[in-house]
Amino acid sequence: MTARIIDGKSIAADLRRDLGPRVAALAARGVRPGLAVILVGDDPASRVYVRNKERACEQTGIASRHIALPAQVDEAALLGTIGQLNADAAVHGILVQLPLPRHLDPARVIEAIAPHKDADGFHPMNAGALLVGRAGFLPCTPAGIMVMLERSGIELRGKRAVVVGRSNIVGKPMALLLLQRDATVTVCHSKTRDLASVTREADVLVAALGRPEAIGAAMVKPGACVIDVGINRRADGKLIGDVARAEVEKIAGWITPVPGGVGPMTVAMLMANCVRAAEQAGAAK
Repeated sequence: MTARIIDGKSIAADLRRDLGPRVAALAARGVRPGLAVILVGDDPASRVYVRNKERACEQTGIASRHIALPAQVDEAALLGTIGQLNADAAVHGILVQLPLPRHLDPARVIEAIAPHKDADGFHPMNAGALLVGRAGFLPCTPAGIMVMLERSGIELRGKRAVVVGRSNIVGKPMALLLLQRDATVTVCHSKTRDLASVTREADVLVAALGRPEAIGAAMVKPGACVIDVGINRRADGKLIGDVARAEVEKIAGWITPVPGGVGPMTVAMLMANCVRAAEQAGAAK
């Protein structure tokens, strides 16, 4: 058995096309969705991510604004920049590219973004909305994974889902979204005892632990759907995930590739959040 590939790149392209009529409807009212991305410093990986987002904006019809700040910028200046974007009616979505230099507090920076412009879905108000099942902006990676599962016909109701990783960005919101779809969810982390015994029970396994190829075939239930969130660069420059794909795809039923799996979906959901923010801004006038 060889796992079926869940092609995130193709699904993401479909999502961007689906946004087309909504962007056109906004344009007919004289509104162009606007996304502002703040990049602090010159981290090579962050530069790549920002370029990918700018390209997706162009493909979707979203106005992209890139604000580059030096790595030494003080927190007050960064918060001031966010405040200006909060007040700018042409900007509907704001994100600050993570990680930030160590002297900056990411929690304080995220909280400074107006919740209705929180394109990443990280603001505590949006996190709280997710927790209690109210409408808000969802974190892009978990939201994109849910779309991938749905469009691949993966049934979640009553199934056992295991999320490896408990970050605020992926692990925790991923667990909540799976719960909303009636899966029975376990969240594993660095203190989990006998991790493999837990992951082997998963019908749906989401690997978001940030360790290259940490999930091997012995940790996967035959026929399981394996979602690889990890993006790790080897010494030779090749991108690999948190899942040892070569061995896991021989036992899994479905698997996401790295690259070309979760990554494009994250960017597509960012575009969707920005368009929705523009629609809500128009409706509020």
